[in-house]
Amino acid sequence: MSKVTRFPVLLLLLSFCCLPSSAIDKDGNFVIVIDPGHGGKDPGAISGKNTEKSINLNVALKMGQLIEKNCRKVKVVYTRKTDVFIELNRRGEIANKANADLFVSIHTNSAKSSSARGAETYLLGVEENRTSANLSVAMEENKAILYESDYQTRYEGYDPKSPESQIIFEFMQNEYQKESLKFAGMVQKQMVSQARRSDRGVHQAGFLVLWKTAMPSILVELGFISNADDCRYMTSQKGVEELATSLYKAFVSYLEDYRKQTAKSVNLTQAASGSSGRDSSQASSGKSSSPVFRIQFLMSREELKTSDNRIKDLPDVDYYVENGQYKYTCGNTSDYNEITRLQAEVRKRYKDAFVIAFLNGSRITVKEAREIMDKK
Repeated sequence: MSKVTRFPVLLLLLSFCCLPSSAIDKDGNFVIVIDPGHGGKDPGAISGKNTEKSINLNVALKMGQLIEKNCRKVKVVYTRKTDVFIELNRRGEIANKANADLFVSIHTNSAKSSSARGAETYLLGVEENRTSANLSVAMEENKAILYESDYQTRYEGYDPKSPESQIIFEFMQNEYQKESLKFAGMVQKQMVSQARRSDRGVHQAGFLVLWKTAMPSILVELGFISNADDCRYMTSQKGVEELATSLYKAFVSYLEDYRKQTAKSVNLTQAASGSSGRDSSQASSGKSSSPVFRIQFLMSREELKTSDNRIKDLPDVDYYVENGQYKYTCGNTSDYNEITRLQAEVRKRYKDAFVIAFLNGSRITVKEAREIMDKK
């Protein structure tokens, strides 16, 4: 088993909006998927004649309009643009199929107490110091699957009425968690400063809509429909515009930061060209123009023995080291269809196993790897 010790270098040269034209990359668009929660037969939370699905859609469409009007080289994809029902797993599939770079799901909160108010933003996961409030929010939003047929099979036995079902999120290995947390913080900051919402903070919880999105993803709760003041604000034209503007400004901030990090990574790559560690599968053949797909299925704080039961009976087991963690992978192929078939098998043992990609020993995104293969 080889020891590939390196720091992944982002090689995405994406286009960014709202920036000077000289800073915009010429290769393709940055893709953001905007997901208005609920819809159709699923109204979400209700207060009198006001429904969550309508609030979510109004804010989502306005946010998208701001991006489309003011941002160059950015593609906006919606999971819905009208009052229709979309299954939770389908929303993630839409984002994955679009090879999205960012996913934001827009929702409206509700509580038994009419005094609860304010905005909060979530990323997928389970907090170490979890609270019943966070659990309740996730369970309420996840109840949308009750409108779907055969949801027990589709969501691997998840029961939105059972707190115990949250265990499926306990060991999620989300490679986009750091970026999701960064974007969530930007959203929450704008919600407080731009829309003057009470600050309920950034949290982690088990939202099914974020479960299998293959990009940085967040879910924002705009306010409480059960609170008279929040509800009045969210259903007003002013409220819709300010909430949408908050999300838009957070989006721009995220891209500006992403541009800086990408430029830095490109410079580091150019400076270190030929001197970084190479992936074991390509060590004997030198540089390769074809990316390699693998399945990441396990993280460990120490190197595992080859006889360890956790990695036995898996093909082409290897690991790379990042931030002091041994990240174990299996499979080694340039065929994306082949790696997805292997992923289905590995998920029988590791439900959160996901596809990653390398090029010449350096970690790249799956999206970039697929784009490279599509050009061949």
